[in-house]
Amino acid sequence: MSASNPAEPGKTSNPGGTGGVGETDRSGGIGGAGDSGRSGGIGEVEDASGVEETGEPVDVRLLVPAAAGWLAAVLLVAHRPLVGVLTAAVALTLVCVLALLLRGAVRTQVGWAAVGVLVVVAGMGVAAGLQVEGLRAGPVTGLAAEGASVGVRLKIDGDPSVRRSPGSRRPPYVVVKATIEEVRARGTVTRVRTPVFVIGSAQWQQVRFGQRVDANGRLEAVERGSDVAAMLSIRSAPRIVDQPPWWLRAAEKVRAGLRESVAGQPDDVRGLVPALVMGDESGLPGDLTEDFQTTGLTHLSAVSGTNLTLLLAFVLPFARVIGVRARGLTAIGLMTVVVFVILARPQPSVLRAAAMGLIALAAMTSGGGRRRAVRSLSFAVIGLLLLDTSLARSAGFALSVLATAGIVLLGPGWRDALAKWMPVWLADAISCPLAAQLACTPVVAWLSGEVSLVAVGANLLAGPAVGPATILGFAAAGVALVSTEAAHLVGWAAGWPARWIILIAREGADLPGAANAWPATAVGVAVLTLLCIALVFGLHRILARPIAMVLAVVLLAVVVLRPVGSIGWPPDDWLFVMCDVGQGDGLVLRAGDRAAVVVDTGPDPTAMDRCLRDLGVEYIPVLVLSHFHADHVGGLAGVLKDRRVDEIEVTPYFSPPAEYDRVVDLASHHGVSLRTVTYQEKRVVGALSWTTLWPARVPALPPPGTSSATSTDEGSPENNASITMMVEVSGLRILLTGDLEPESQRAILATGADLRADVLKVPHHGSAQQDPAFIAATDARLALISAGRDNDYGHPAPRTLDLLSHQSTRTATTLTNGSLTITNPNNRLVLTTNQQALSR
Repeated sequence: MSASNPAEPGKTSNPGGTGGVGETDRSGGIGGAGDSGRSGGIGEVEDASGVEETGEPVDVRLLVPAAAGWLAAVLLVAHRPLVGVLTAAVALTLVCVLALLLRGAVRTQVGWAAVGVLVVVAGMGVAAGLQVEGLRAGPVTGLAAEGASVGVRLKIDGDPSVRRSPGSRRPPYVVVKATIEEVRARGTVTRVRTPVFVIGSAQWQQVRFGQRVDANGRLEAVERGSDVAAMLSIRSAPRIVDQPPWWLRAAEKVRAGLRESVAGQPDDVRGLVPALVMGDESGLPGDLTEDFQTTGLTHLSAVSGTNLTLLLAFVLPFARVIGVRARGLTAIGLMTVVVFVILARPQPSVLRAAAMGLIALAAMTSGGGRRRAVRSLSFAVIGLLLLDTSLARSAGFALSVLATAGIVLLGPGWRDALAKWMPVWLADAISCPLAAQLACTPVVAWLSGEVSLVAVGANLLAGPAVGPATILGFAAAGVALVSTEAAHLVGWAAGWPARWIILIAREGADLPGAANAWPATAVGVAVLTLLCIALVFGLHRILARPIAMVLAVVLLAVVVLRPVGSIGWPPDDWLFVMCDVGQGDGLVLRAGDRAAVVVDTGPDPTAMDRCLRDLGVEYIPVLVLSHFHADHVGGLAGVLKDRRVDEIEVTPYFSPPAEYDRVVDLASHHGVSLRTVTYQEKRVVGALSWTTLWPARVPALPPPGTSSATSTDEGSPENNASITMMVEVSGLRILLTGDLEPESQRAILATGADLRADVLKVPHHGSAQQDPAFIAATDARLALISAGRDNDYGHPAPRTLDLLSHQSTRTATTLTNGSLTITNPNNRLVLTTNQQALSR
């Protein structure tokens, strides 16, 4: 499932409850005792939605022990095994003391609840100690601490995934989870079972789940609390030792059959159907993945409880129709779960999804379903953490649990409130994704720095198509084992509901206010959590009143279609904007009404597209790519999206080859021509003019099939070949420098070029590698630095900030201020940020 979105929005119908609308709390309070004659003890609580269910109260007695165990696991997995053992010993001692004190007591609810908490904490202490000891056992951890080179035999425990490093000179690489079964180091062969995270070259895309391979690589240490003992960096190709077991090969044949059944469909459909059915994201286009993230639909393209819930919701009623009853239904349900886990791969994320899916399914039944679901959720959290305490720090686990908790705790009450004035089926369709989304919103904001305002609407609209697409997809996979032609027919049918989901994702992501930035800080997330809690206790009052609901929906529509944005940003007379694109460069120079020259695109298409939309840019006569590192060209698709771009101007150093080829392919796909910049050329576009100051010379390109040329002590050849421009607009001189390193900075100085500027774009995100004479020659009044929050490079470097300070240059960074905007009213240079306006 995805870390950045609700894992289980749960397209369930009638999620728990009896279907009747209960009585509201007459006192007007939330969470008080519903009956003054009751003790209000654990297990007798009012629905948090403000609606008291008829029938049995919700059994929440295990929620507190589950939460306490989760917190204990978070803390203990980051410490040595002895800490876990001591924690367990202390907790068990307290259990014994409490048991003696509580013996014969009349009112013991709180006391016995404390005993339950301590028992769970003791179990987590033992489990965490055993897991940490298991990771530390054997020589792997010690070898990793030394950065030793080793030979290994690995068992592949996951599907390989291709990654890119923004701003890195390295080509795309592959990551995959594996277990070291044999390690060879210093002439010694040791048999172990140690989980590691493998980082390999592109050849590792060929490995398959369950294979055993031999390889040579270098071990590296990982942070405490990780679910692996080390990272293993491998540059050579894997050497296959044996193939996966027969049941995994059979599962792969079914997965291949599903892919083949939609082979003739458009790219989006061809990628989405396998992802919907079995979490096979190998063919999912990158831009569609981004749209799914923006619209809160990522859970559909990953293995989640929704997949299993839908499958069981189809299989079990069908079994009833053909006469299966009682234990036969249980057997069929269990067989379905086993088949699903095998097809989706028995990995921790799949097992977690299966558990959460069964709990969500329990909430679909009437009577005590909701009561059982809450109890089962608590049992599942405790059981999963005891089996694998590292899940406590997993974002995916948190999203799964929170989404399921939202569905079973909040969904029924909100459904009943809506059912007062709308059909029950529609109330179900709205309440489930709303409850799941609200429960997960703080975690999603922490991970992505965004809050989606269209997620509930997108899930509501896409929901009806998920079931048909999933069930038809499963059918296509099964039919493919018998007939390829028939499978194509079923796959074609599965493609149509998938097209609807794609349409919702594409159109929803294009809405101006679809996703809104939110500070991913402790304070920001705390504020958002408080807002969500306030909604939990007050939303039922809005949902129960049709007029209030209509007003809320209208207000939300206005915000989404016409977002207010940051007050005062961007100013109407903006001239130059440094977009907040994370660890990269994305620069915009005004060239007329709704027109701009763009220099670099940052690493993220979504961030760059959002910045250009905020600025109202629809036409780009020239797009300049200073060099081909991913943090400068990775967001190209976002610039090209729904905009007219006349040409792309590039550096003559076409490296790294993978990024250069990607740029060429994207430009060709959008019908945009590429031209290579020439030294000292002068260009004019509208009110803009600029002179290219660099590159004057270009190093030789690396031979085909090899990595980029060897880096010098002062940076890579790609950085040193960055296009450098002196831009003039409305009386301002702006020096744009790409990622120039000191070597090229000195070379530009040697040409005698006039570097005096009002605004300096500091080279290479403010890295420590700067030539003081070059900085001094600019005599800039203002220096701007584009760098990502919490970046691993230490940008901007304190040394560079000190250098700029000694030059009496005012400095601003996207890292602390967000997007930066330059205006020049009455020849007075003004910097406007998302948070403040500075002038001098």
